[in-house]
Amino acid sequence: MRWKAALDDYTTYLRLERGLSENSITSYAYDIKAFIAYIEEYNPQLTPENCSKQDTQTYVYQLAKQVNARSQARQISGLKSFFNFLIFEGYREDSPMDLIEAPKIGRKLPDVLSVKEIDKMLDSIDLSSPLGYRNLTILETLYGSGLRVSELIELKISDLHFDEGLVLITGKGNKQRLVPLGKISAQKLRVYIEEIRVHVPVKKGHQDIVFLNKNGRQLTRAMIFTIVRRVAENAGIQKKVSPHTFRHSFATHLLENGADLRSIQLMMGHENITTTEVYMHVDTQHLSKSLQAFHPRNKA
Repeated sequence: MRWKAALDDYTTYLRLERGLSENSITSYAYDIKAFIAYIEEYNPQLTPENCSKQDTQTYVYQLAKQVNARSQARQISGLKSFFNFLIFEGYREDSPMDLIEAPKIGRKLPDVLSVKEIDKMLDSIDLSSPLGYRNLTILETLYGSGLRVSELIELKISDLHFDEGLVLITGKGNKQRLVPLGKISAQKLRVYIEEIRVHVPVKKGHQDIVFLNKNGRQLTRAMIFTIVRRVAENAGIQKKVSPHTFRHSFATHLLENGADLRSIQLMMGHENITTTEVYMHVDTQHLSKSLQAFHPRNKA
């Protein structure tokens, strides 16, 4: 079996059996391709069936010299999944990754904007142009409902239920969840759709997509990142800001204002509560204030 055929089969499995998004599949494939490129230079005679533990261990040693611990852990995890797939399909009886452990990494705390910083960014947007109002609505929606950037660009008009104050989100693995629409973001969305978007010549196939570029097509992930970065720069925000920063800020501010972790987990679409628990560690000052205010031993 050739490496390319094995990779093609694996990506098909990720798409059809595991239901991963194209972005996730591309990420997995990128790491496997890096390993294949190394193997083809290291020993072109190796195949997916006869690649040994020593061969993969040599690769991991080289990897450790080139990338940080987080990237190593991601690539090792991807290779483990790839070879486990080959076992599942009957191409191998064991995995050459079995005895290889990923480096221990601490959980990276997300960057978070303060409410003042978010207000500063929103206030800096020039609303004299239709694109300015669209960009304001994008940021309000990211912050108002805690969406992933992939969820934002796929958002459909038919998914918005203004009367109920809910939006239907299709997240990772095509899993759907209902998320409350923030009051302000709902207002901005109504105005954008009814007064701004109606003047855009929408291309066929994009009629139900909420956020469009000036040519009437769906916005790309890269464009959302560019919009957010430019707004942050214009507002004089020194932090590294991305669309995900608004998602992190959404969760952190909910927690600070008394929302429970389970509710935040459901709104953000986290499969595991431990993913949501990272927000417990973001603002230790807030947690300290909560202790002082609510612990019975601190009351006079």
